[in-house]
Amino acid sequence: MILAGGEAWRATRTPEGPVTTHLLVDPAAASVRGRAWGPGASWALDALPGLVGADDDDSAFEPRHPLIRELRRRLAGLRIPRSGAVVEALVPTVLEQKVTGIEATRSYRDMVAAVGEAAPGPAAARLGLMVPPAPPVLAGIPSWSLHRFGVERKRAETVRRVCLHARRLEEASTMAPADAGRRMTAVAGIGPWSAAQVALVALGDPDAVSVGDFHLPHQVAWALAGKARGDDDLMLQLLEPWRGQRGRVVRLIVAGGLREPSFGPRQPLRSWRSW
Repeated sequence: MILAGGEAWRATRTPEGPVTTHLLVDPAAASVRGRAWGPGASWALDALPGLVGADDDDSAFEPRHPLIRELRRRLAGLRIPRSGAVVEALVPTVLEQKVTGIEATRSYRDMVAAVGEAAPGPAAARLGLMVPPAPPVLAGIPSWSLHRFGVERKRAETVRRVCLHARRLEEASTMAPADAGRRMTAVAGIGPWSAAQVALVALGDPDAVSVGDFHLPHQVAWALAGKARGDDDLMLQLLEPWRGQRGRVVRLIVAGGLREPSFGPRQPLRSWRSW
């Protein structure tokens, strides 16, 4: 994806094939216009309302907390999107397990550049857009080969399992959130944290909470209770009044840039390539 001002270029895979989508925001008309190229163009345009959050219904959401009311006012345009692409969200989520976001992003970028394919459309080559690797491609790569992207054996094998079960996992996009979570966590290496991360992005679940996250309990505890440190139990307790919309509260806190105080240096970046 490339973001520039009021436009976005996105390369993805659909059930009908790869596609490049160009989204252009029109502030005057309060609208988003989209164009698409590639075999998946029709599918992508039909799914566009969900992708930009136009289908997100927040009518049942009650801010309650003074800070959440202020964040909702300040971030009035925030939506919970729905990409419908479960495996495409799962692969980078697996890469985020047990490492920093910078390390995971670097690994995914290198992987897409090496084994992805050029995105369709006249602007794709100029922009350098790449479509993420197809599941059969990643499923066929031995775990040791992913080491060159900074991915150790455990995460590499989980990525391969996800891609081997891609068809069944994609069915989660049509399921109720609880059923979708069970489908995803049935794959070894996919736990509640990974399932929640995917549910918020791919399924548009406004109640998804990433239990087991390193920073999130601290952020929620700091925002809602003024406590510099928290754990999963405290986070869930604080979010309970918003059950059904807990993911929306988390999204507001994160998008609002609220971070707990830091009491030590950041975790140093590592290179798994040299291990």
